Amino acid sequence: MSQFPVGGTALTAPVLRRSMLFGLASLPMRHALLFSVFVIASCGLAYELIAGALSSYLLGDSVTQFSTVIGTYLFAMGAGSWLSKYITRDLIGRFIQIELMVGLLGGFSAVGLFLVFTWLSAPFKLVLYLAVFGVGVLVGLEIPLVMRILKRELAFKDLVSQVLTFDYLGALAVSILFPLVLAPQLGMVRTGLLFGVLNVAVALWALHLFREQLPSRRWLAVQSWGVFGLLAIGFAGAGQLTTFAEAHLYADEIVHAETTPYQRIVVTRWRDDLRLFLNNNLQFSSHDEYRYHEALVHPGLASLPGAKRVLVLGGGDGLAVREILKYPNVESVTLVDLDPAMTDLFATAPALVALNQGALKSERVRVVNADALQWLEDSKEYFDFIVIDFPDPANFALGKLYTSAFYRLIEKRLSARGLLVVQSTSPLYARQSFWCVVATLESAGFKTAPYHALVPSFGEWGYIIAGRQEFSMPAFASDKTRFLTSETLAGMFNFPADMARVPAEVNQLNNQVLVRYFETEWRKVIR
Repeated sequence: MSQFPVGGTALTAPVLRRSMLFGLASLPMRHALLFSVFVIASCGLAYELIAGALSSYLLGDSVTQFSTVIGTYLFAMGAGSWLSKYITRDLIGRFIQIELMVGLLGGFSAVGLFLVFTWLSAPFKLVLYLAVFGVGVLVGLEIPLVMRILKRELAFKDLVSQVLTFDYLGALAVSILFPLVLAPQLGMVRTGLLFGVLNVAVALWALHLFREQLPSRRWLAVQSWGVFGLLAIGFAGAGQLTTFAEAHLYADEIVHAETTPYQRIVVTRWRDDLRLFLNNNLQFSSHDEYRYHEALVHPGLASLPGAKRVLVLGGGDGLAVREILKYPNVESVTLVDLDPAMTDLFATAPALVALNQGALKSERVRVVNADALQWLEDSKEYFDFIVIDFPDPANFALGKLYTSAFYRLIEKRLSARGLLVVQSTSPLYARQSFWCVVATLESAGFKTAPYHALVPSFGEWGYIIAGRQEFSMPAFASDKTRFLTSETLAGMFNFPADMARVPAEVNQLNNQVLVRYFETEWRKVIR
């Protein structure tokens, strides 16, 4: 057998040919593997974001959900990295199979969680964290295997720096794309399946690049194309899968559903009853929403016959604006709502436009899509009446809009004798939460007038009028309302013993005590 001296050693011809072949292929293989790191890092973070967002939509309290999902995922990645040391043979084949498993589990995670929540709501959290842990372990296995495959090509310092660089770049890319493009355009289900396809694409790419080094190449190819087919079918049928899951999540027919960067919007219909759900929480029923919105707007605005400029924060459905426009003395209404999809929907969908009587298209109305807190900080305008109609403080993102700091911003935009009104959850079911909002308004220097009304869809509901002077009950003209009269209005400011004031802390940005009150009290009601 012929031998060739190389650097003082002798290599046989077959060994030399393999060495030369590997050297020629090493550069594209190296680039391919490094790009694979970018892709698998993107996929891993995408599955984590999907799990956090979906659990926030379905369970509320986004801070808790994201914190626990991220913690579980990182712990699982550590476990996966530790387990990788037990993979000692056929590294490339095992890497391909891990890619297939993470693509399958992560790709179908969103639709699986939707279906579990719909059909088996009790074990949802268990399934959620098992799925997150499973994906985390598989992702934790990926990077160590790639580094071990590449160690023949790169010095250790280059290996670590390049692999981690591509890993972090992949995480950056998906963290930007997820809220801006993927979630609003594709939705959770399609986004999960898309990244599952990307994982399989990495597996197929590795299968092609290392085809000469894989003894079980044909079997791996069958597995890869089989998983790819399942994910492709799932992606094509994602709309039907989502509709199927949500059809059982909501009792009535879904007539509109979309995911925006801020929330999941669902509108249902049963006969002539339209219902709006945001992140699975009921916002109104068209059968009795007039009770809620009349109680929200008229007691305060009727006491301000000279009010000309009105601000509405939240209330992108235009129903509060509808009630405000019944006052001819009001010259302008500024509506500030974060989500343009919400205001566009209620300005264009015929059934919803009929419900708000075209309020968002009125010449007297200006719609601004912005974060309310930021908008108030930047605004120089003054208003005679301010309506604060945010969703309940179910998480810290919403809780900041019920803090003393927020109410101090409101005070700066209120005219000398102006009033504001705040929807303030139920004084019956969330008693301490309600009186916490009262205490917070008072800490910001306002004199308050709490009241309540019965809204059948929600039960007993609470509101607070606040201003620099004591509130005076208006002489109410009931020609503008279906529910309110002078007699019913007077009784709304009296609280029976089971809704009477209880001690509560002030809700501040640094403690968000209201969110804890709210979560504790409503958890008891839901059970």
